Amino acid sequence: MRIGISVLTHAGQSVWENGLGQNIFYFAQLLRTLPFVASVVLLNCGDQTCLAPGVEALAPGLALVPPREAADLVDVVFEMGGGLDVEWLDYVRARGTKVVFFCCGQPYVGLVEPSVFRRGGYFSRARRCDEVWVLPKDRTLMPMLGALHRCPVHEVPFLWDSAFIAQRAAEVAAAGFAFGHTPQARSAAAADRDSHRSASGRTPARMPGSPPSGSPAPRALRVAIFEPNISVVKCCVIPMLLCDVAFREEPRAIARMHVLNSVQMQDQPTFAFLLRSLDLHRRERVTPGQRHDFAGYMSQYADTVVAHQWHNEQNILHLDALYGGYPLVHNSPWLAALGYYYEGSDIAQGAAQLLHVARHHDGHHDDYVRRAHAFLATLSPQAPHNRTAYARSLLQLGARAQIPARRPSC
Repeated sequence: MRIGISVLTHAGQSVWENGLGQNIFYFAQLLRTLPFVASVVLLNCGDQTCLAPGVEALAPGLALVPPREAADLVDVVFEMGGGLDVEWLDYVRARGTKVVFFCCGQPYVGLVEPSVFRRGGYFSRARRCDEVWVLPKDRTLMPMLGALHRCPVHEVPFLWDSAFIAQRAAEVAAAGFAFGHTPQARSAAAADRDSHRSASGRTPARMPGSPPSGSPAPRALRVAIFEPNISVVKCCVIPMLLCDVAFREEPRAIARMHVLNSVQMQDQPTFAFLLRSLDLHRRERVTPGQRHDFAGYMSQYADTVVAHQWHNEQNILHLDALYGGYPLVHNSPWLAALGYYYEGSDIAQGAAQLLHVARHHDGHHDDYVRRAHAFLATLSPQAPHNRTAYARSLLQLGARAQIPARRPSC
């Protein structure tokens, strides 16, 4: 079986500009491990002749081919990272090639927001594919996709690997910065107070604004909010309010709130109203930011991540944070057993979790990292259960299309 995956190249491209580039790499990486896949090529829908920096070193030998030169090279085409010409798709389908739309973005918002807000979006002919594949995060939208595209819709596993974040962490280290959360040692004064409390058997009276009895003094967190702020799917509003509620309860717990991807919104009246309403803003503890890569920013400016998503629970940012051992305050049900979970848009619950991080995370950091890395290993393209799931979906597609499952020649 010979497989082509669409990609969209452009000048100045970075693998960190969105998660899709990494999704494509992990998918290609898995496909190349399957014994019945003879070749994988990338169908170049853009204007560059090479992949984004860093990809070639992690995926050597992946050919980048213009679609019109690839008709004889593919048995299955995945439209994934770039929109393919419909006439070309009609041509290869007439030759027996199967076309799969691998939908990684949130499809409901992809349809609704451009319509409601009258902004641009990419849309091709609905009936251009034989199947649609989706990730578990979009399971509830499978009926919508089936109705729109008039073809079967299948769920496949979400993939992630540490390759990109580890590569970037090495670059950061070469520049003199350390990626990864560093627990703070408890101060000698705090240890003496606990020792005195234990010896006397008495707990001092709680002063106004102090933590509950028996709680350690909070670490002054440098919080970063990385939401892209281009859709309601991932936006900074809930995280900002969450941090502010925590700050009102315990001002010592937040030293700084970095709101990335927000510079362009500072003069927008509604956002300006939100910002001015925050105690953190009045106390000059808010730093608006532009777009930055995760490892580079966290290694220099922040030690905690607060995130929010709406029907988009599988995010590479969350996984990169867990990989680095950073406290992750989030509302992703998929990761409810990891990080510091709050449900939906429950700001009070999220603020309580953030204060828990300030007081207790460093004391349990090693266990936090151990559990996170054990989970991340289950997402690997090399994991047998992921290879089996994708192999089964491919073979079922191939059987319906009578595609030969060629073995690579030695």
